[in-house]
Amino acid sequence: MNASAPETIVPAQFRPKKRLGFNTRVSFNDDDGPAQGLYEGIELYKAAEQLGYQSGWAYQRHFDHYLSSPLPFFAAAGQHTRHITLGSAVIPMRYQDPILLAEAAGTTDLLIGERLELAISTGQTAAFDAVFGAVDTDARTEAKRRQARFLAAISGQVLHTTGPNEGLAAGVQLRVTPHSPTLRSRIRQGSASLGSAIQAAELGLGLIAGTVQHDHEEGESFSAYQARIIDTYRTRWRSLWHTEPPPVIVAASIMVGTTPELREKYAAYDHERRTQGIAASRPKGAITPAAPVNRPPGSQISPVFHGSPDQVLEAVLNDPGLSAAAEIILFLPPAFGLSENIRLLSDLAEIAPHFGWSAGPQRSND
Repeated sequence: MNASAPETIVPAQFRPKKRLGFNTRVSFNDDDGPAQGLYEGIELYKAAEQLGYQSGWAYQRHFDHYLSSPLPFFAAAGQHTRHITLGSAVIPMRYQDPILLAEAAGTTDLLIGERLELAISTGQTAAFDAVFGAVDTDARTEAKRRQARFLAAISGQVLHTTGPNEGLAAGVQLRVTPHSPTLRSRIRQGSASLGSAIQAAELGLGLIAGTVQHDHEEGESFSAYQARIIDTYRTRWRSLWHTEPPPVIVAASIMVGTTPELREKYAAYDHERRTQGIAASRPKGAITPAAPVNRPPGSQISPVFHGSPDQVLEAVLNDPGLSAAAEIILFLPPAFGLSENIRLLSDLAEIAPHFGWSAGPQRSND
């Protein structure tokens, strides 16, 4: 921050952020290979915890230069950290066996001291259906079916009671083991629209809003729609459960330029993201998404907040979506290396106290 700048004025509508996190794809490139990317991913979690970040999230992406199986990675990263929560953002349920996922999640959560947070979604990628297999219903309906099965399993519900001639004594109640009793309260739904936010509330799930949106109204900005999604979720939750909803998390590209060189670099990333969309910032060898510029109607991506520390701080404090959230997670560009990502984390941590944030080992239920 500029030492001579006046004291920061925090708008009344800005909700203090008790927690700060980051979102990484645990990327790798053709030159260094996947093992190096995984090891650097663990180093990133260690560095973030040392900086006082309370959460670290990893994106799941199949068949590409990113993390495809988050739970083994979290089990490993959890052995090198003590306080930071480790979360998936997001796991598409269409491609999961819900019972196996519940078993793996329970095992991982217990191994890392109940620090796992799972964000799941009901979206799908058409190309993956050819690998994972077709379904009798549409992909969204199948994803919701698997989601319901997973939530029942992770909650410790009886999944089947054995009958005669099933290889076990009759009357045995089958539940997922090992069971982590508190994990169900740490499941979130990834949201890109009002519909998914309402669904999250109806299922009693926490909400995490990402960097892509669908179904916004014509002329409605990303930030305005994000604020509307959050308000709709909270309103629906209170009407159903008559309690306060879990803290809402949002992912955002926040790039604090502490030098002229960094400001130029982050401006170039902003331009790349605005012109190439989700195809921006790919590690060497990563798959190119189809039609990166011509996004589907009703779809938009989040802005990049970049500039000097004072400029970034002012932009974040006055953004409706970020103001409404309880926790911000920093979206890290997939092509950035370990040192570049740590620099982003450390520079954001310098201005984050103006968000109401304090570094430390807080859990999501604190």
